[in-house]
Amino acid sequence: MNGGKRWSELSPRTRKLIIGAAAAEGLLKLVALIDLKRRPASQVRGRRWVWATLVAVVSSFGLVPISYFLFGRRRPRV
Repeated sequence: MNGGKRWSELSPRTRKLIIGAAAAEGLLKLVALIDLKRRPASQVRGRRWVWATLVAVVSSFGLVPISYFLFGRRRPRV
């Protein structure tokens, strides 16, 4: 029933790609959460706790943190 491969069955190149993708997603999540913490609520579209929950919990291949940076932040008024 399980059609996937075990970690030990993956090629070294595939292992490196998976580790790199996981590290990139983790870094994106960390940067997004730090930005959410430091940014005033008036500069965030929606509720900060909702964004933080989505960024922290949802495994999205980096799409949720990128969505936050593109759509969830307002530009500061000068």
